[in-house]
Amino acid sequence: MRKVLIAGFGLALCTTAFAQSYPTRPIRLVVPYPPGGATDIIARAVGEKVGHALGQQVVIDNRGGGAQIIGTDLVAKAAPNGYTILLASVTHSINPGLQPKLPYDSIKDFSPITLMAAGANVLVVHPSVPARSTKELIALAKSRPGQLNYASSGNGSGGHLAAELFRTMTGTDMTHVPYKGGGPAYVDLVAGQVNLMFTSPVPTLPHVKAGKLRALATTGARRSSAMPDLPTIAEAGLAGYEASLWYGILAPAGTPAPLVSLLHKHIVAALALPELKARFGPLGVDIVGSTPQEFLKHIQRETAKWTKVINAANIKP
Repeated sequence: MRKVLIAGFGLALCTTAFAQSYPTRPIRLVVPYPPGGATDIIARAVGEKVGHALGQQVVIDNRGGGAQIIGTDLVAKAAPNGYTILLASVTHSINPGLQPKLPYDSIKDFSPITLMAAGANVLVVHPSVPARSTKELIALAKSRPGQLNYASSGNGSGGHLAAELFRTMTGTDMTHVPYKGGGPAYVDLVAGQVNLMFTSPVPTLPHVKAGKLRALATTGARRSSAMPDLPTIAEAGLAGYEASLWYGILAPAGTPAPLVSLLHKHIVAALALPELKARFGPLGVDIVGSTPQEFLKHIQRETAKWTKVINAANIKP
């Protein structure tokens, strides 16, 4: 018994010593998306500040493709030494319900560090749709079952699931029109080929201001910083509705607690900088900065919610 205690104490000392010397080389932050999108912008903004604080560069490694699975699997199988971490988004909690054979466990194979930021999609309709509020849209959809159609950037995308949650909670029947990306979906939405869409507020705002689209509500738990005058769908009459976008940092499972604590400390400190808040605002996301335990519970709740929606709507990848 005494030998076990001594061995355990020695391991703790080694881990603590390692954390004190960490990092001695650049840290790789894997972004499972191509360069240029909101996820990439957030990763680079945070990575720059954290790298400066730690005295080592945080290198952004874009591993797009496979609905985030390629980049996520890379981190799941990386050494748990703090030198490879992942920027995860809401898709991380969607994939377990959508992909029956993931090469990793989205909860067990990761050590949560922090939920960095959260935002919302916006519900927009083409001006030809005779609905100027969420309640009017629900009434219209119920009066025309199967006649209204909604676009998405792809089957199983965040916008698709936000619409399915809306459809399920309202008991309405709307037709899904999936596109190969947000760009083609916007073209047809603005042209009136499809009636509505749950989508990012960033590319939507110019069309709303130009009168080409009408914004009805946002999908988050609270109002969007990008559209503060617009009510949430819950505020607009559909109590309990929430389909938030979120971004957080995960490390491989087994990453020593002192390293998780150190990374958490510097990431949350970076998030508190006014400069980052100013950069995140135009993206339609707000700073969070949770504890690792809070982030774990968030992922568990989100995974359970979206798996339920996927199963109820029989969504296949």
